[in-house]
Amino acid sequence: MEAFEHGYVETNGINLHVVQHGPEDGEIVLLLHGFPEFWYGWHHQITYLANRGYRVWAPDQRGYNLSDKPKKTHDYEMNQLVKDVVGLIKATKQEKVYLVGHDWGGIVAWRVARAYPELLKKLVILNAPHSGALRHHIKKHPTQLLKSSYILFFQLPSIPEKLLKSANGRNAAEALQKTSNEGAFSEEDLTEYKKAWARPRAMQSMLNWYRANAKNMASSKVSKQVTVPTQIIWGENDQFLGKEMATESLKFCDNGRGILLSDATHWLHHEQPDRVSIMISDFLTD
Repeated sequence: MEAFEHGYVETNGINLHVVQHGPEDGEIVLLLHGFPEFWYGWHHQITYLANRGYRVWAPDQRGYNLSDKPKKTHDYEMNQLVKDVVGLIKATKQEKVYLVGHDWGGIVAWRVARAYPELLKKLVILNAPHSGALRHHIKKHPTQLLKSSYILFFQLPSIPEKLLKSANGRNAAEALQKTSNEGAFSEEDLTEYKKAWARPRAMQSMLNWYRANAKNMASSKVSKQVTVPTQIIWGENDQFLGKEMATESLKFCDNGRGILLSDATHWLHHEQPDRVSIMISDFLTD
């Protein structure tokens, strides 16, 4: 990872740490991570895509790792997260980019695609539902609320961050290992995550994404269609999100395709990095 370029981009009134790699004249692929990751969660995909001629941007989203960490909970509301990404896209100086998102990064990517389709060439989503699909799924499958019960715990003040940071981040690391296939996260990976989680106000800021948006995640009635070409890649064994939402989300895409990975979990891009990278690359060049 020595060739990765580290810098900061000003957007929406804050500074985001952004890792870049690949030829400077390449088409931009913007990778948005989820919780509790940071740019490093994409390191396999960054290298793969850069080697195929793309200019890859992988930010630490607001509140994570080296990016700015606004203090107020409402600073993490979805409209601010979307504006961050729009600012990043404009900072690339390219008219349109490819946007890829996983988990919370995928939820933000869905919103960007709906609100700013003119900024995107294509959209790739990894295990993150369209808000309309989430709402419909909860109505049909109330058990989804049990799978998402951790979100309620995250609403508590102070306690979740103290638990996740305790023992040098061991609890958070174990959560990743227990919800993924064996070997998905190496000791080196977990060491990098623990460093990011230990940064001042990082864990609190990361959890503020849930605190600022939990009430609207399933209640939002926004069901606007996504008009840009979209690919959904979904690990079927996701312990947090039912696989039915992958198919349901495609109903909100004018031009969408879906791939279910029967032997993958929520952390599919770690478990099968080469396979997922190829799927992303093939879709971008199709």
